[in-house]
Order: sequence, then structure tokens, then C-alpha cells
Amino acid sequence: MLFLVAALMLFGVVLGTVAHAPLDVTAGLAAVIAVWLAVFALRERIARRRRTSAN
Repeated sequence: MLFLVAALMLFGVVLGTVAHAPLDVTAGLAAVIAVWLAVFALRERIARRRRTSAN
């Protein structure tokens, strides 16, 4: 429960920061996060295929 409260507080701080940041900075950071998530998803998909083909 404490983790949930901390996560929500952090979420509020981040949203407050985004509300005051310029649009180009916000868009740039959103693009970086999107690329990061895409790379993570690709790595997970490759790892999952390796695990299932090895068994």
C-alpha cells in the first residue's frame, strides 16, 4: 500500500512538471520513453521466443 501511495505521489509530481514544461521538451521526452518501451518490448519478445524454442 505504501508503494502505491509513493507511486501516485511521484505520478502527480511528474504530471505537474509536464504541465509547466514547454511542449517541445515534453514531446521529446515522450519520444525517448516510447523508444525505450519499444526496445524493451522487442527484447522481451526475442527472449520469449528463445525460451520457447529451447524447450
